[in-house]
Amino acid sequence: MANNPSAEKANRQSLKRRARNKAAMSALRTSVKKARAAIDEKAANAADLRKAAISKIDKAVSRGVLKRATASRYVSRLASRKAA
Repeated sequence: MANNPSAEKANRQSLKRRARNKAAMSALRTSVKKARAAIDEKAANAADLRKAAISKIDKAVSRGVLKRATASRYVSRLASRKAA
């Protein structure tokens, strides 16, 4: 447990960051899941959902929520799923 003011503040900040990152990852996973389902079902809006998912992935990288290599892997797998 934090015992001095600076440690208490650092703890508060880390909790806020964790909540923000968790929300961003949840939204990202949901959009990727929707895109995968649409691609597999060959839905009419699959291209739009894939584009939205890639946009969320890129935004997560720019915000530091996701590593660049992980994001690249997600995008690559969405693209190969589309091609198959």
